[in-house]
Amino acid sequence: MSKYNVVTGSLGPRKSFQVVCGLRIGYGADAVTHTGEEALEAYLNHLKFRAAAGQPYLTGTVVPGEVVYAWPEGPGKAGGGHEPTAVVQGEVNPLFNKDLLDDRKAVVEILNELGSALGAVLGQTRVYLAYDGEMWILEKEKGQTPTGN
Repeated sequence: MSKYNVVTGSLGPRKSFQVVCGLRIGYGADAVTHTGEEALEAYLNHLKFRAAAGQPYLTGTVVPGEVVYAWPEGPGKAGGGHEPTAVVQGEVNPLFNKDLLDDRKAVVEILNELGSALGAVLGQTRVYLAYDGEMWILEKEKGQTPTGN
């Protein structure tokens, strides 16, 4: 059996990130649904752009998902639905991102840039982000959700 050893410099704090972006634009019969491949390509383009510019980047995994939600419709009533999402998740890697481990502001800026890029390519009003125990929502300028929230 093969033996594996810990890579020098790879052990460090775990600082996870996640970016969740819907794939569907609109609702009902007029809705357009992007593919997970389009989300993957948008993420890869973001990584390559930053790498080519000599900027730090955050490698991760694109996982298909389904957001499930509900809303009140008066006393004792509620509506609900679901739609496909792409979830980019990963870690600020102690080996490859050691300069970012203690630079929360830089990581948040990279994630905001990534979230904005995904949102623009996939036509979303909002993108949901999380990093190291916190979460926030990006909203397209002058964007509005169907409920106005």
